[in-house]
Amino acid sequence: MAARHIVVVGGNGFVGSAICKSALTKGFEVSSISSSGRPYTTPKGHSPAWTSRVKWHSANALQPESYAHILASASGVVHTIGTLFEGAGYKDAMRRGNAVEMMSSLLGRGGTGNPLEKGAREGSYGVMNRDTALRVCETFVGSQQQPLTSEGAQPTKPFVYVSAEDIFRPFVPAGYIESKRDAEAQISRILVEKPGAFRPVFIRPGLIYHAHLRPILSPAAALLGLSASVHAALPRSFPTPANVLRSLGQGLHGPRSSPLNPGANTDIGSPLESLADLLTIPPIHVEHVAEAAVVALEPGREEVQGVYGVRGMRELIGWEARTGEDQAEVVQH
Repeated sequence: MAARHIVVVGGNGFVGSAICKSALTKGFEVSSISSSGRPYTTPKGHSPAWTSRVKWHSANALQPESYAHILASASGVVHTIGTLFEGAGYKDAMRRGNAVEMMSSLLGRGGTGNPLEKGAREGSYGVMNRDTALRVCETFVGSQQQPLTSEGAQPTKPFVYVSAEDIFRPFVPAGYIESKRDAEAQISRILVEKPGAFRPVFIRPGLIYHAHLRPILSPAAALLGLSASVHAALPRSFPTPANVLRSLGQGLHGPRSSPLNPGANTDIGSPLESLADLLTIPPIHVEHVAEAAVVALEPGREEVQGVYGVRGMRELIGWEARTGEDQAEVVQH
């Protein structure tokens, strides 16, 4: 069982809990580390039966000494900590389905500039989306005593980072996606120093929904699913809203330096291109995100590494998109 022990960072959150549950169904031993260490509960405060099979640990992702011993026996790690906006107030409101409170929280966060320029303070994009992942990745690599298999080869251990599709600008500051992309680049650099021992997997969901756990997002998911289906059905040369936005956006500016990593260029385009992707990339159910992450964690799946967007995740889990199924899926779930 030790060879199938995974650690989910943020396992009591929306995405992390779905990964814990999915991994249990595949026979993994599952540990979760989070700041509270409390088991997952539903928005109504209930603890599902499966939570009794997870080992819940309190740890600070920025303090490796609080969890290094847990990673030592792990065959894989999934990092799910992140923030769409600086400050966590909006998350609590979204969890409760309180739209008014969520908007008040977002409008009250203050500031119009790039939040990355404010420094790596607690709750910032740089800390939440990047630094927590880098500390966990470094600790995972440093804690491993790579055992030999019966054939004499070392097993490849996955580090799965829950990143994101670039679909939220300009409604969300560019610092969100820049911090995600910078984390991906630096995780790759950490793992490339151990060739054959570890493999990076970056899953990039778009809008993640669940009708019961996040009912506030269901209308948006239905509309975006319909938009993605309509755009997919039309000829590529047809002047769809997404094609028009993308054409306009490509002429605005080229690659620019990231405040997170001034020496490197980001791979994000203009906000108009982000809006185009919002209209064409279908939303994805949280359970499908979890299933894709668990596929990446399976032993013997060395080919699963690199970037997986929404369509890539659906291929991993064997889900074939058909016209109209995106919006139907929202209603069914």
